Amino acid sequence: MSHVPLIDATQTTADRAALLTQIQQAFGTVPNMFRAVANSPAALRSMWGSFGALGGGSIPAKLGEQLAVAVANRNACEYCLAAHTALGRKAGATAEEMAAAQAGQATDPKTDAALRFALALVEQRGQVHGDDVRRLREVGFTDEGIVEIVAHVALNLFTNYVNVALNVPVDFPKVALRRAA
Repeated sequence: MSHVPLIDATQTTADRAALLTQIQQAFGTVPNMFRAVANSPAALRSMWGSFGALGGGSIPAKLGEQLAVAVANRNACEYCLAAHTALGRKAGATAEEMAAAQAGQATDPKTDAALRFALALVEQRGQVHGDDVRRLREVGFTDEGIVEIVAHVALNLFTNYVNVALNVPVDFPKVALRRAA
């Protein structure tokens, strides 16, 4: 059971309802995470705005979902792991690619470097080294892409913390967490 109410768009304030309607139009439903975050219109605007901004960035949707799965698994966020595995499949990733991303790995060198960097950010609380950034450049990431990887990780930390701390019920097909190596 969620530690906060899951807001119903039909029984809330106009500002919350407007945002929840946008989310419903994008997903065909309002996922429980957004219903939990809707307890704070400011937090909901922040989260939804970040998803929209990064969705229009230089990082492809498939890689964004692979990053999300790697971060979710590392943070033991069952909600985000389930949601982003489903979204990754929708973005064109195979089941094998999503399973590998969950472990922070990929056969594609550019994706692999991005996943490893993302997990280094999480594990080292942002205290990465210049060599970590240099490796991203070596596989073809621009400064824009590097900054967006950091932004994706930050957004996923936000969503992971919301879902874990508030015990948001998973409303996507469940995916088993993997233990970090």
